[in-house]
Amino acid sequence: MMIRPGCTIGILGGGQLGRMMAMAAAQLGLKVHVYAPDENSPAFDVAAEVTIAPYEDEAALVRFARAVDVVTYEFENVPSETASILSAHTLLAPNAQALAVSQDRFLEKTFIAGLGQKMALNCV
Repeated sequence: MMIRPGCTIGILGGGQLGRMMAMAAAQLGLKVHVYAPDENSPAFDVAAEVTIAPYEDEAALVRFARAVDVVTYEFENVPSETASILSAHTLLAPNAQALAVSQDRFLEKTFIAGLGQKMALNCV
């Protein structure tokens, strides 16, 4: 899927990373709609639209999903149920399974091992 200028990206989370994502998106001609529970979220200052609601508010999540072209995350601690609700109504990238894997370090390491990749730590 190609995200074209004029499209709206939904961002879950309104912190500093969300703010930087919104600013970068604007430079590419994209609009951003930020969804976060904290009314003082830094990303709200640079977003075209905002939704202030808990991550568990299904009705607000559905309205948010219908108002955007694609949703992404600012951080990996979004509840998995939130991802499931959104993915039923719009494109979610990374998908709900990727979110679940990133939230569980054992699953994450198992997933990487299943790809045939070895994790290495090089210290100086």
